[in-house]
Amino acid sequence: MMDVLTVEWLGKPLWMWLGFHVLIACLLAFDLGLLHRDKNHEIGVRESLALTGFYLSLGLAFGGWVWWYLGPQAGEEYVTGLVVEKSLSMDNVFVIAMILTALGIPRAAQHRVLLWGILAAVLLRGLMIGLGAALVHQVHWVLSLFAAFLIYAGLKILLSGHEDEGDFQNSAVVRWFKTTFRVTPDLHGQRFTVRKTDSKTGRVALYFTPLALALVLVNGADVIFAVDSVPAIFAITTDTFVVYTSNIFAILGLRALYFALAAMVDRFAYLKTALAFILIFIGTKIVVADTFGLVVVPPWVSLVVTLTLLAAGVAYSLWRTRTDESAAALPEPGHPHEARAHRA
Repeated sequence: MMDVLTVEWLGKPLWMWLGFHVLIACLLAFDLGLLHRDKNHEIGVRESLALTGFYLSLGLAFGGWVWWYLGPQAGEEYVTGLVVEKSLSMDNVFVIAMILTALGIPRAAQHRVLLWGILAAVLLRGLMIGLGAALVHQVHWVLSLFAAFLIYAGLKILLSGHEDEGDFQNSAVVRWFKTTFRVTPDLHGQRFTVRKTDSKTGRVALYFTPLALALVLVNGADVIFAVDSVPAIFAITTDTFVVYTSNIFAILGLRALYFALAAMVDRFAYLKTALAFILIFIGTKIVVADTFGLVVVPPWVSLVVTLTLLAAGVAYSLWRTRTDESAAALPEPGHPHEARAHRA
């Protein structure tokens, strides 16, 4: 049995892969079985921040183990990958918030969509990372292709500015879904499907609810963001174990992070600009270092630059939106509070 566990798979012993997946299974069971047994429980901002801190601490602790067992370079690459993937997932959170708001999904039902969406995202990232690893190890110039794509994606974000993400209610995906399948006009609790009588045929048929439509759109958004995030992590390291584990830990905390950021989405208007610069930096690093061999950029430099850009984007967003927040807190002219203040 021990001989089987020491067999290498994708560059690492099988016991490392099995141990990591056992850890993830325990985390999911803890989340499902203990934290959210009450289906009608609404996750508040305070609880969301606590869960985010828990998952981030656990991800960093795992990074400490990677540093100790696989060496400092692997540890630095893991932490850099975790930060980059976490940063890119924040933009994904904002799009998910727009989707759930547009479809009128109440806060108590949102965690169910996010839970199944994250489970699907874990499977999807696993497949995409496996495919990416095979390509990178067989055809090394694929990294240069990834780099060019990241630079293009970053420039596209910068040039697009802060345009609206779109009307999800009238999107092509929503129209296709509603014309292809039976969809109820209203929610049915937290159910994705219901059986009801078809008004046309008079027979009982299977209907999807708006919650199922939200799940389709959320998974579609993750596919789009994975196209950016998977090349980004491979541009940092080609160690498949480091790529996969940092990606999964970034995704696991996404649901907890959502409920904190969704309440403050307007305060992070310029975060997307910082993410664009992060993509451009990572792509440029690969072009300069791997493609032309001009300068070798150490992993710690990538980590420092990524953290600096992310912190600058958050700080600038909060500073630029501070006046809007102050204006919202002030009473409008003629408001009863203002009248009382004048009388005082």
